[in-house]
Amino acid sequence: MHMIFRLWLMLLKARRRSRVDLFGVSSLPMRALLTDIDIAGHINNGMYFSIFDLGRFDLMVRAGAWDAMRRERWTPVVQAETITFRKSVVFNQRFSVETRIAGMDARSIYFEQRIVADGEIYVSALICTRLLGRQGPVSNEEILKTIDVEVPADLELPDWATRWRESTALPGSRKPAPHSWAPGLRR
Repeated sequence: MHMIFRLWLMLLKARRRSRVDLFGVSSLPMRALLTDIDIAGHINNGMYFSIFDLGRFDLMVRAGAWDAMRRERWTPVVQAETITFRKSVVFNQRFSVETRIAGMDARSIYFEQRIVADGEIYVSALICTRLLGRQGPVSNEEILKTIDVEVPADLELPDWATRWRESTALPGSRKPAPHSWAPGLRR
């Protein structure tokens, strides 16, 4: 809940910042707050995903996609995430959230995001997303048509990202996904 105020503030500020291309790079300057850190004095590993949410919203607002999404009442959802840590961001340290669209597949849009401080990558993540409408998932074709953008010819999802998504995907929400771990059993 503490991120909601940062989200509102970011949404207001993003409208006054320079426009970016949807397939360009958004850079959101930030500072590690007391609410971001854990007992070790650095940003908590789980907090990075919330911070990355802000980066994706910044890109969508500054590229003009956010207004179309709101008009259509589309809701962004995350399907899968993978993250790698290199260095810790500590309390009060300045950093930026760098965000770009890494590629698309038949169903999803993938964002590559980084935490950058002092010119170095501290954290890197790949986020697999979709938009949901009143009737369910929105196709990428409908999204691109509504936002009125074309995918750059050189935008290609890396092979490793496709393999990662295929190997970690759960069944769709309309299919059963029974839990079968027996309490107390070990492999």
